[in-house]
Amino acid sequence: MSGVSGMRGLAGHRAPALAVCAAVLGWPLAARAATEPPRYAAATEPGIRFTLPWLFVQLVPSPELWIGPSGTHFGVRWQVTPVLYSFGINRKLSPWRAFIAEPLTRHAGSIELFGSPEYIAGAGDLAGSWMARGGVRAYFPLLDRGDYLSCSLGGSALYFREQVAASYEAGLYTLFGSLGAQVTYTPTAALRSTTITLSIRYF
Repeated sequence: MSGVSGMRGLAGHRAPALAVCAAVLGWPLAARAATEPPRYAAATEPGIRFTLPWLFVQLVPSPELWIGPSGTHFGVRWQVTPVLYSFGINRKLSPWRAFIAEPLTRHAGSIELFGSPEYIAGAGDLAGSWMARGGVRAYFPLLDRGDYLSCSLGGSALYFREQVAASYEAGLYTLFGSLGAQVTYTPTAALRSTTITLSIRYF
């Protein structure tokens, strides 16, 4: 009986010690689990929508240089994206966007339809200085899913001075896609030109 009592007493003394050890060893794991996002957390849609601040920043144009037969002219460009399909975001989220697309959605890998009105200063009178492009552009991530560096390839139809021509372009982007450089070349003889655009964009 004394031996059994001794075993019970020893177990009773070890129980608090084991509890303390378990708490000490388990605390880092619990703390890490509390600070880390769940690995398999349910994906949620971003809930983006039209706002006045968003509309205001869309009115800020991207400056460009238009190099054509008449020389080099300064210009500005705006851009609208009616439809975008992203193949680089979480597959649990909708890949479709209309007009508003978050930088990650665009630069992690996507294909978009775009429209782009442009104004070229000194290319003619006021009406003759406007041109319009419409086309397709694909984005591909290069560094950190496109946040640090991404590129694009695209093609468009150009309407200028009552003529239509095909254009081809390539771009490189950084700072989450908000800043980039695009080079657009139009080989058609009537509108042959090269456009270098400093792309400034706030999704």
